[in-house]
Order: sequence, then C-alpha cells, then structure tokens
Amino acid sequence: MKGKRRGHRTTLVVAFALIAGLGATVPATAETPYPFRDPSLSVHQRVDDLVGRLTLPEKVSLLHQYEPAIPRLGIQPFRTGTEALHGVAWLGKATVFPQAIGLASTWDPALMEQVGSAVGDEARGFQQERPDGWGLNLWAPVVNLLRDPRWGRNEEGYSEDPELTGALSTAYGEGLTGGDPDHLKTAPTLKHYLANNNEYQRTTTSSDLRPRVAKEYDEAAFEPAIAADAATGVMSSYNLVNGRPNTVNPDLNDLVRSWTSRDLLNVTDAFAPGNLPGDQRYYPTLAEGDAAALKAGIDSFTDNSADAGPTVAAVNAALQQGLLKEKDIDTAVSHILSIRVRLGEFDPGGGKYGSIDRSVIDSPAHRKLARKAAAEGTVLLKNSGQLPLRKADKDVAVVGPLADTLYTDWYSGTLPYAVTPAEGIAAKLGTDVTSSEGVDRIALRNTATGKYVTAGTGDAGTPLKETADTGTPTQFDAFDWGSGIVTLRSAANGKYVGYNWSTFVNDQAQPNGWYVQQQFKLEQQDDGTYLLRYAGYETEEPWWAGPVYLGPVDADGTLGLVAKDQAAHYTKDVVRSGTAEAVAAVKGKDTAVVVIGSNPSINGREAHDRTDMGLAPSQESLVKAVKAANPHTVVIVENSYPTTLGALQQETPALLWTSHAGQETGNALADVLYGDVNPSGRLTQTWYRSTADLPSILDYDIIKSDRTYQYFKGRPLYPFGYGLSYTTFRYGDLKRVNGGYEVRVTNTGTRPGDEVVQLYTHQRTSRDKQPLKQLKAFQRVSLKPGETRTVRLKLTPKDLAHWDVTRSKWVVESGMYDVLAGSSSTDVRARATWQVHGETIPPRDLSKPTRAENFDDYSGTRLADESKERGTAVSASSAGAWLKFADARLKAGGFSARVAGTAAGTIEIRLGSPTGTLAGTAHFSGTSSAYDYTTVTGELSGGAKGRTDVYLVLSEGMRISTFSLR
Repeated sequence: MKGKRRGHRTTLVVAFALIAGLGATVPATAETPYPFRDPSLSVHQRVDDLVGRLTLPEKVSLLHQYEPAIPRLGIQPFRTGTEALHGVAWLGKATVFPQAIGLASTWDPALMEQVGSAVGDEARGFQQERPDGWGLNLWAPVVNLLRDPRWGRNEEGYSEDPELTGALSTAYGEGLTGGDPDHLKTAPTLKHYLANNNEYQRTTTSSDLRPRVAKEYDEAAFEPAIAADAATGVMSSYNLVNGRPNTVNPDLNDLVRSWTSRDLLNVTDAFAPGNLPGDQRYYPTLAEGDAAALKAGIDSFTDNSADAGPTVAAVNAALQQGLLKEKDIDTAVSHILSIRVRLGEFDPGGGKYGSIDRSVIDSPAHRKLARKAAAEGTVLLKNSGQLPLRKADKDVAVVGPLADTLYTDWYSGTLPYAVTPAEGIAAKLGTDVTSSEGVDRIALRNTATGKYVTAGTGDAGTPLKETADTGTPTQFDAFDWGSGIVTLRSAANGKYVGYNWSTFVNDQAQPNGWYVQQQFKLEQQDDGTYLLRYAGYETEEPWWAGPVYLGPVDADGTLGLVAKDQAAHYTKDVVRSGTAEAVAAVKGKDTAVVVIGSNPSINGREAHDRTDMGLAPSQESLVKAVKAANPHTVVIVENSYPTTLGALQQETPALLWTSHAGQETGNALADVLYGDVNPSGRLTQTWYRSTADLPSILDYDIIKSDRTYQYFKGRPLYPFGYGLSYTTFRYGDLKRVNGGYEVRVTNTGTRPGDEVVQLYTHQRTSRDKQPLKQLKAFQRVSLKPGETRTVRLKLTPKDLAHWDVTRSKWVVESGMYDVLAGSSSTDVRARATWQVHGETIPPRDLSKPTRAENFDDYSGTRLADESKERGTAVSASSAGAWLKFADARLKAGGFSARVAGTAAGTIEIRLGSPTGTLAGTAHFSGTSSAYDYTTVTGELSGGAKGRTDVYLVLSEGMRISTFSLR
C-alpha cells in the first residue's frame, strides 16, 4: 500500500508528554494541544499521533459505521454514509438535482463539478445542526457501468461506457471534495465495487469477470476518480465476483489502493458483513468474515444499522482467535482517521469548510443550477419540425400521468418545492394551461354484496372497507405503470392506497418506501370480474409468501389480505375515462404536450430489476389517442432508463427524454420546449429495440455476448451518444496534432447551441476481439450561429492499449487505427487513420505456468475463487466444458495442471478445436474440496508441435487454476 508512513509517532508523543509535564495537568478535552489537532503537521503525523493515543477497545469501536465519541480526547461521534447521489438525501429539504443518469446526459464535466460542489456545500450546511444521519463521508457517486438497461438501479449510474463514466464521476467527486485532497469539503465514496449491475438475487449471484473485461471495462470506471483524488474510497458491493463476495475482495487493498498515494476509507454496503456467514455461507462465523474483510481492505463495517455491538463483538472474537492482530486494526483505523483529519474535524473551527451553514441549502444559486442541469440533461430524440414551440401559441394542453406531478426516487432528497411540467409551461407562457392526467377513475363493486370499496375523506385517510356508499369516496384514479401494476389514488383525499401490514389505507402522498406497499394488480377473470391483488414490493410473490388478494376480513367490511379462493370479485366501473378526458383537453389547442414515463418506486429500483423495457400499454394508447385528436403533439418521456418505444417513436412528431429531474423539472422542460435552451443532452446508453437484443442480465462478459455500443452488432433504437439539436453543425477534417486530434466545428444553423464532439477509435487488426468503436475523448462546445471553433481532443498511443492475457499486461499493438469524430457513436462526421507503432503480441508460451483464467474463449465454464483469500480459477459447469488458448507455440513434452474438486475426471488437451486432435490426457481422482488443489500430469503426443490453438476440455465439476505444457 502506498502512502503509509508511521515513523513520527514516538517522537511526537514523547515531545508533547514532556511539554505537558512542565506545567499543570491539562484536561483531555477538545482544547488539549495534542498533535492530532495541529493543522501545521502533516496528515500522516496527525493520524499517527491520534492512533497512538487510542486504546484497543476505542480503536475497535471506530470500525463500525456509527463511530462513538471518545470524550477523554474530545472526539465527537462520526458516521460514515450520507447519501448524496443527486443532492443530499434523507436529511430534510435540500436541493434535488436530476437523477444521476440525467446529470450524466449533459456530457458536461464542468457542470458536474458545479453540481458536486453545491451538494458538498449542502452536506456541510447540515453539519451545523448535526441531525440524525449527519456525516461528511458521502456515499456517491455510483460508477457501476450500465451494461444492461434492465438494472433496477439504472437511474443511479452514469453510462455504459467507462471513459464517460470516469470523466463524469471524477468531475462530480472533485466538486464534492473541493479539489484539495488534504482539506476535504466532503469525502465521497464510489459505489459499488465491483461489477454490480443486477438486483436479482444480488447477494448470491456471481459476476464472471475474465481479465480483459475486468481491466478494460469494470475497473476502468472506478480508477479515474480514485487516481485523481476525487474520491476517498469505495463501497464494496453485495454481489460476488468470480465466486468471491466483494466484501472480501482483495482488490480493495491490492488494486484500488494502488491507484493513489493517499489513504482511502473503504466501506461495506449495508448489512453486507452479515451476508458472509448468512446467505452467502462463505465464512461460518461473523468473526471470520469480518477478519477476512479487514484483511482484504475494508475499513468500516455497515452492519446492523446503528447497533455496533455485533461488529465489535466479532472483531474482538477475531482478535482472541488470532484471526486478526492489533496492527490490522491500526491499519483500518488509520484509514478512517485520515479522512476525518482531512475533513477538518480536528482543526480549529472545523477547518477550511467549517463555516458553511444552512443558508446554502436550496439557495437561489442552487435552484438556478438545478434548472440548468435539468435542461442540459434533456435529450431531443425526434423532431419533425414541431419544436421549438412558439410562445405566441398560448392555447396549450399538458396531459399524461406525469403532466402535473414530480416523482422522487429512493436516493432523492426531500423536494423543497416542485415545478411540474404543466406548471413550468404555464409559467413560461404567462397563462394557464389545460391539464389532464389521462388516467381512468374507477369504482370497485363487490359482485356478491353490491357494496363498493370505500376510502376515508380526511387527510390521514382510513382503512378501506366495503360500504353501500356510491359517492366520491368510492372512486380511485388507477395509474398504469406497466407489467400489470397499478396504483390507486383515492378521489376522496388525493392520497394513494397502501398496505400498513394490517389494512389498506389511503394515506400516502406517493408510492414510496423500501417495501413499496402501494402496488396492486387488477386480475380479470373469465366471467369478466376482477380480483384485486396486492402486488407489494415484489410483483410476483411477496417475501412472506402469504395471501395476496383483497377481501373483507371484518364484519364491517374492512379489507385485508385473504387467499385467492376467498378473494372478493369486483366489477371495475369506469367513472371517468382518462383517455377521453385527455382527448377533450387537447382538441383545438395550439399544442398538446403529453408527459408519460415511469414511477421510480415501481418500474425499476434497488432490489428490483425491470423485466419489461416498454411503456405501460395505457400510456402508449394515450399518446396515440392524443396524437389522433391533435397533430401538434409533443411527447415527453420522463423516466430513468432506455425504453423500447415501439411504434410510438415512428408516429410521434416530436419526442423528448428526461430523467426524473428534480425540483426544477417543469421549468427546465419549458426552457427546452420553447427554445430558450437549445437541447444538447446526449444518451449515455444504447437504447435497444427489444429485450431480444440482450442476453441474460447475469452475463457480464460484454466481449463474448456483444454488449453495449462497443460490441453490439444490431441496429439500436437510439445509439450511444445520440441527441438532436435545434441547430445544425458541420465538421471539418480530422487532423492529428501533438497529443491528440483536432477538428473544426461550425454552427451552420440559426440558433446558438452546444455540440458534444465525440472521439472514437477502432483497431482494424488485432490478436484479440476488439470493440467496434470505443469512446476515447469528448468535449462540449458552445457555438453561436455561424461561429467556428477548433476542438482539440486528447489521444495518445497509450490510450489505445488493451489487456494482453498472454502476458497479463497492457499492450498497444502495431497497426492501423480508425479515428472517428461525430455527434454520436453512429453519426460520424470526420474520420482519419492512424498508423501506430506499438508491438506485436508473440505466440503464447505455455511452457511457463499459465493461469487458466487467461483464456481466449470458453464454453461451459464459470470463473471461481481459487481460495477464499485471493486468486481466480476456472470451474467446469457442464460436461465437455473447454478453454481456448489461441496461437500457442508448442513442443512435444508433458502437461501439468493445478486442479481441485471432489469429483474425479480428466483434462484433455486438444489442438485446433474442442474436438480436434487429442494431444494428451491428464487423469484427476478428486480432492477433499474445491479449495484443495493437487497437481495432475500427462504426456503430450509427438504431434503437439508448432503454432496452434490449444483447447483444454474439462470434466464437469473440476476446477483448474494454472497449467503448463512443457
């Protein structure tokens, strides 16, 4: 590990002890002149001094998320983990910026840094009152790559591309830190290391990362911010990588800490330590698991909420059992205290940023910045001349389920105010607009009793019951979110119906909570009646696997959960057609704006992946009906991920996309719709036409499965980097200059606008499969009509390197490279070729020990943990599994391999193909466990000579770590 100096402790402690001994006894309070409180000393000197003053129990107490006060040294409590993904969350009203995916769609690092700085200021503003949950260690940004758009947490990430993700996360992090790594405004933590892009069984699924995918893709997203000191650590993710839980991933020490010379504070995800002896069954006890995590590079345990007891007991048990030594505790505590020192906690007045107060929270400047970010992140997907709208055309209708509301996600802050799309357009025009949500208002009548489901009229609602009433309390607005899921908003008080673990009450402002209790399904029966099913958080089977249907459970008709055969049968009476109301609202209007999209608590969220990438059917029908009633229709899709828009994309004359963009959503959309802001957002993910374009969400090998724009060979709905403008841009020739390429870009339209110039490369020939295109640089440039600017983009031979599995190093191959500049990954406006003088990868030398994971191709295998501590092996998951090692130079001799597994089997060495010439066989009789390795040997035939592709064909259940052909 870099940057770990501990040589000053003894001198400093002795010196200050002598000074203290010359005068009266000084109480151990915050005013005591301990060296750790002296800002003139180095961070390492201060940390060394403080660690030296702590007792072992005190040090152990600091390893939990909730670090207690140490009164004898005047040290206050400290808590890791304030959520700050797109604003400070969970602490009260604060500026809510667009979701992370929306911020990223700006392709604007300068803006990202400004937003990060604003969020950092607001986190500091909260510190003055130290509310519950306060802390300056921020858990943001999320840099997991968006390789699969079905990921439930897609809204939290930036991009499917590591170059873009690295640039944006570095910018956001620099804003959060303040740019001075020794004097931190806040201490951002990157989430979630590593390869965490599925929520399905997220604590037990393993992401297979062969070395090229790990190095060129997943790790590449995390390194830039750490290397730039724009982040102060990583959070380990719930999932396993290559069979090993990330909570004990040795990368945390071996790799992540190698990216910087400064101390990092690495934390676990919430409750992840308990998963090691829990559902992962990786270690038998928490003591063994926590010890392994500390040795792997975890410093702080996020476990059991605020109860540090189990963690302290486990660490103490590990010390008693010899699993840990005090120096292991010292190392982790030093990392923690380094961050606290750099945050200014022990400086007079709280250090450089200690004077920031609550006045910064939701300040006018931050409101303006939120509006700018929301506008810049809006992407114009289609425009057949409909946009920008004319302000003179004031007779406007704004319809759709998201027309006059704003939704927040799990990691959003509390909105200080909300400007809806309808409100934003009305403010822009200076007049009222007609509005309709376009959802059906229904009543549910029990066919057996004739009674109606009835809600309470007060603000707090009441438990739903069946009554003879026929008025407003029996009416509900049924919002369709797709996949059969609806939410029911009571017409009686405007509140959503939710389950409270006993009854169903109309008391919720929005669908929300960890268990989203406001979800239902109306299941039509053969006789035309409906069963009302509680869909809860899990849309198929609830976690308790109990009754899921609604029916009366008390004599007074109160509704509760019952078994299906006891469920009430209801007629669904449509009191008001949402589509008909929307059509009436738009007829004869100058413009119809339809706002559709997702609910971030329902359509995909933490612990819940999407299974359907399409719009809710009723929303698509609504757009078609509105378009038929008014040809001057503009559609806004407000959601958190790529959507398969189907025929809508073809039929709609103008189409905009925005994320759930925070408090200024409506103003920002109005700015774009009416041309005060020229749309300049760009997509950071490929928008596929169908889920059929995607392999399993659990397949992490983007190279073999042709994932993301880098390898996808199909025709996307919208490509990576795509976004239209109200003006046009012309590109000149692409020219090689010192350190990169330059291209002259001219605004050839009549409006000022921003162009995002994107530079891609393609390697024409290579030993290895290469991306079709790969983003290497980008720059956002603002141009007035007729203005030309020269855009210079950095590109050096080093930037062309890929991971050579034959020698486990980065390599730049000699050859011809295409260099492409344009407005998206498919809209190339200028190109050049570059003859690069690098090296040629030589034939494999398999006479040296070769790690099995360094294969070129495979079938029927999984990557597995070689041992619980470190290393990757290959496991044969089916009979006839094979590994390919291309272009090997052979000479006849022997074969040996390190293998493990409880079942006997063979390794066949075949030449040319998995069924090619059999050159040798090694027999394996089995070992005591998958971690008990033995060496097996065999002889090679005389024909095993020259250059050829070598295949190892493995018996099912066998693990192989290394081998050699000698």
